[in-house]
Amino acid sequence: MNKEEQLILNFRDLFNKMVLLNKSKMEESLKGYKPSEVHCIESIGKNADSNVRKLAESLYMTRGAISKLTKKLIKKDLIESYQKPDNKKEIYFRLTAQGKVIYNIHEELHKEFRERDKVVFEQVTEEQFDSMLSFVEKYSRHLDTEIKKQGIAVN
Repeated sequence: MNKEEQLILNFRDLFNKMVLLNKSKMEESLKGYKPSEVHCIESIGKNADSNVRKLAESLYMTRGAISKLTKKLIKKDLIESYQKPDNKKEIYFRLTAQGKVIYNIHEELHKEFRERDKVVFEQVTEEQFDSMLSFVEKYSRHLDTEIKKQGIAVN
């Protein structure tokens, strides 16, 4: 196996281990909510003036899937829609009080996971971080280009 294949396998293995470690705590703390719902809440909570297009782009879902998801979240009173006075065409979303509770639980869990893993990250030098970030950003841009080339709709 060459280094490229090894790296891809290691990324997948790393991701799967993180999911395995985090899953039961997430499911226990966010019982009754699907991962897609929590991630949509997270995206709305982190990005002001979220709309269907922005959510579709950030969550790599179709606009149709986001429309269904946001309707469910509105029905569950986790988000609400609004329009700006100067733009009656566009619909935006924001968290309700209950949505903020879910958002905060999710953020606290991620903080707990970062604390758990801090021991490893404390050993990484700035140069190593810069190198890894540079590679991940370059690879991500490449994948964005491939997605566009193949005409895969992400929004």
